[in-house]
Amino acid sequence: MKRMITAAAVMLSGICVSAQTISSWVTSPDRSNLFTPQGKVADFEEKRNERAAYIVVDPARSYQTMDGFGFALTGGSAEHLMKMTPSARHEILREMFDPKEGMAFSYIRLTLGASDLNSFVFSYDDLPEGKEDFKLKHFSLSQDLKDVVPVMNEILGLNPSIRIMSSPWSAPVWMKESGDVRGGKLRKDCYQVYAEYFVKYVQAMEKEGIHIDAVTIQNEPLNSRNTPSMPWDPADQAEFVKNHLGPEFRKAGLDTEIVVFDHNCDRPDYALAIYNDPEAAQYVSGAAYHHYRGDLSAMSYVYEARPDKKIYFTEQMTVERPGMDHIDIAWPVRRLIIGVTRNWSSNVVLWNLAADPLNDPHTDNGGCSMCQGAITIDGDKVTRNLAYYVIAHASRLVPPGSKRIFSTAPGERAISICEDEQHPQMWRTNVIEKADVPDNVTFLTPQGKIVMILSNDSWSRKEVNIQYNGKFARIRLEPGSAATYVWDAE
Repeated sequence: MKRMITAAAVMLSGICVSAQTISSWVTSPDRSNLFTPQGKVADFEEKRNERAAYIVVDPARSYQTMDGFGFALTGGSAEHLMKMTPSARHEILREMFDPKEGMAFSYIRLTLGASDLNSFVFSYDDLPEGKEDFKLKHFSLSQDLKDVVPVMNEILGLNPSIRIMSSPWSAPVWMKESGDVRGGKLRKDCYQVYAEYFVKYVQAMEKEGIHIDAVTIQNEPLNSRNTPSMPWDPADQAEFVKNHLGPEFRKAGLDTEIVVFDHNCDRPDYALAIYNDPEAAQYVSGAAYHHYRGDLSAMSYVYEARPDKKIYFTEQMTVERPGMDHIDIAWPVRRLIIGVTRNWSSNVVLWNLAADPLNDPHTDNGGCSMCQGAITIDGDKVTRNLAYYVIAHASRLVPPGSKRIFSTAPGERAISICEDEQHPQMWRTNVIEKADVPDNVTFLTPQGKIVMILSNDSWSRKEVNIQYNGKFARIRLEPGSAATYVWDAE
């Protein structure tokens, strides 16, 4: 794997000497290619195929700026990484996070306290039953200092500019109405101390050299079945933001963004209800989504209603059966890279970074027993799984700061210019109302590269025609494959 990544880095530095040349990285369903560089695959030419529907690429029409692509670094993920020998751990972290020679994963989601993929439940202010701590005198990062903090600092040593978001699964038990880690709402008289708890967390992580770029207020606020979990309705979340969390962040001088919702695409109303309260909306940078329910288009609905607020995609489990001789790459690339970014998300974060061969650890009574990591860690042995390659198809070649640009999507109108059958040298316009082009998304990078990600989620080989700056290219993508194509913008 080390040789492949080094080769890819060398090829990346030397490819695309002109806008005439397209190079590619491919993952094939038979695993013969696993995000493997293919070198030059096509040239742009003057001649056009009159009968073809083209993917037209237009950098003049740009959309959201990308913050990055990556994974959740859960406590369980960090626990496994810390059990590796230092040299083995550094090698796999370098492979994943080095922006020059690795896969350049560029976004991390941390859990603010325990998630359901921890060995046990904890918060940063746990107390004996019946005790309270409104002054937060017992606040401590002690558990994270054993695993999450050292792993995160090692990642920052490889990529100091990686973006970090944190999400809580629950407030400390003593702040909850139920007195239970599973379910139970936050007590109203604890809204202020919980806001101060967020501030203490951000400040404590900063002291450890870890800048938290954004926090979501609650992971899956409409799901009380996880251990831990805590339900919040939008009216209460708005009250918490406008009267407590927002003012506390402002008073403390924090630039950490506040993100609402952090749940499925079946509830576009949730974030919009909070935005409809201007006192709350002033503190909120955007809303986060998962895709276990609903349609990805919900993110576009929210964006269209409030284009001043960002869209984030913060979680999706992406798994495969261990030991399979094929990889089902096309569908998740189509859904989670192409679909998510075409619906305005500024990031793509999958669940989660690492687990062991049994998908441990996870909590009992609501922990995820099927959540495979992007990598499986067994001692110092590492297996790269489906999610690893899904994110690699974007992260390796679409760095933060890249802008999504226009490219023809399936079913959109396409225009073909063709010669009249009866009158040579007379040219006609042929309108294709619903273009038969493969699923794709295209970006313009800060380095001046055009990057197109394609998915062929079909049983037949696709002939793909691309139009860019008045020139034309043809490439082929095998059934069940995903590919990333790169050429110079100028």
